[in-house]
Amino acid sequence: MTGGRFLALEKVAGSVSRETFERIECFEAAFVRWSARINLAAPSSLPHLWERHILDSAQLPRLAPNARYWLDLGSGGGFPGAIVAIMIAGREGGHVDLIESNRKKAAFLQTVLASLDAPASVHARRVEKCFGHLETPDIITARALAPLPVLLELAASWMSEGARALFHKGRDYRREVEESRDAWGFDLIEHRNKVGGDGVILDISNLRRL
Repeated sequence: MTGGRFLALEKVAGSVSRETFERIECFEAAFVRWSARINLAAPSSLPHLWERHILDSAQLPRLAPNARYWLDLGSGGGFPGAIVAIMIAGREGGHVDLIESNRKKAAFLQTVLASLDAPASVHARRVEKCFGHLETPDIITARALAPLPVLLELAASWMSEGARALFHKGRDYRREVEESRDAWGFDLIEHRNKVGGDGVILDISNLRRL
């Protein structure tokens, strides 16, 4: 079972060390434990945590192999920010800032990521309050946080300084892209979600307000 999980991780993420794999499994176990006390995820989703959430998050570092500084908006239970932090621990200067306004979820992230020596900082405040307090990242991520027009508004200050975005989106992503183009100009690459389904990862750069 463990061997199959490791191969599945490498299929979406590329080469992964055993140490990284073991840390991700430790994060998964902690997520399940904490979910019994605080609302990290719906109980029905826990049996599918590896496939639907962990592997889905693990494909991001491969799309930005030279990115050191990452910013995760609305991190929730840690997807994708916590998984990215574990996976880039070996990159020189690698670091992830995770923004999560829910203090219980932020406490979970802070505690577990520290225990895993992941290069991450957790900020228990709203995204709108963070610009000016965090340096401009190489990559901004968000998953299941908000429609694309809202995400672009939240990320605009950092993206105007050169940040690039990798946003997970589901099957209705084309409608969200068209709605966004009413107010924004941007360059877009669509990456097929390697975990399956109709989802994509929207790779957005050169954001400018129209």
